[in-house]
Amino acid sequence: MPRVALISATPAAIGPAVAGLAGQFPEAEPWNLLDDKLLADAENGLTPALADRMRRLIAHALAGHADGILLTCSLYGVVARETNAPVPVLAPDEAVFEEAREYRRILVLASFGSALRDCVSRFTTVSDSEVDGVVAADAFGATGSALSEALVEAARPHVGHADAVLLGQYSLAPAAAELADALGTTVLSGPNSAASKLRHLLLP
Repeated sequence: MPRVALISATPAAIGPAVAGLAGQFPEAEPWNLLDDKLLADAENGLTPALADRMRRLIAHALAGHADGILLTCSLYGVVARETNAPVPVLAPDEAVFEEAREYRRILVLASFGSALRDCVSRFTTVSDSEVDGVVAADAFGATGSALSEALVEAARPHVGHADAVLLGQYSLAPAAAELADALGTTVLSGPNSAASKLRHLLLP
């Protein structure tokens, strides 16, 4: 059973990341590593000291014989991309961006403005897709049916002009299936795409 280390900077990312593995890579054994001050301490952005903290967590995962590593916080994605390791080390949105850029028009959903701007900014550096973005403010902190309903309400006026929807935060991923059914379109989420890519990389 491949051991996949999920390195998180907030407890909110753990559930969606584990669920992504359960749905797309059920053969994997999730191993959660959490430093819940990595976001709070990054109020002024990613510093060399914070990057070193993330590198130490990656080193800990490697020492614990992780077969693959997924960072779940986009702020630290650059650390994943710069890591030279004997196993796959994925940035949070690496896999979902690879999928999303196959579509000509993408609608990005987020629950608050800075998350939307961050996701759109990072995606447009790796894609030529036309991108529209919407803040689903009522989705912030919501769970279950309330989360799905908030995302559907925000996306519905815009989805006719998009070929796929990209969820800009891991915390929105639990609503992906319901959102796809309600909108009748493809919905891409970081946890599901990352789990699928890890399965492809780790299983023959």
